[in-house]
Amino acid sequence: MSAFHLIKRFFGSLSGKALGSDDETFARANLLPSEVGLWQRMSTPDQRHACAVARRVLNALGEEATRPVIAAALLHDIGKVDADIGTFLRVIATFVGTGSSRQQIDSWATEDGWLGRAGRYLRHNEIGADMLREAGSDPITVAWAREHELKHTEWTLPEKISDALWRADSA
Repeated sequence: MSAFHLIKRFFGSLSGKALGSDDETFARANLLPSEVGLWQRMSTPDQRHACAVARRVLNALGEEATRPVIAAALLHDIGKVDADIGTFLRVIATFVGTGSSRQQIDSWATEDGWLGRAGRYLRHNEIGADMLREAGSDPITVAWAREHELKHTEWTLPEKISDALWRADSA
């Protein structure tokens, strides 16, 4: 993610704006019943971001934006709920994680306290994929949760779909 994207997300997270009923309806219409329970665990700023991403994907792909693709957009960050940290601690975790190895982050994720939550936040893609798999989500939805922060060469979804999801999340 670019610094601009992270700054934009930071300021969006500070807003106390409630999720619109049209966004709630849109999300529920595109999620399996088991996914709705996960969706409800997300913070309001994360839900607002996810709906914006999903709507951009829908605009980009049109009819190719199937329910699993829209669910992937809505739930790509679901693993962040496991960390249970707010905006400011997310910023700190991101900075700390930037200079840390994957092995170090994986080690932190097993810890208690703030360090463990930071480690789980930094591993949200793997954690989210596991949560979605357990919820019975479509393989497309699971794959994008796992892959959305990987290099483009590591994506397994069709290029047009993963590119639309990535661009929508990066906007």
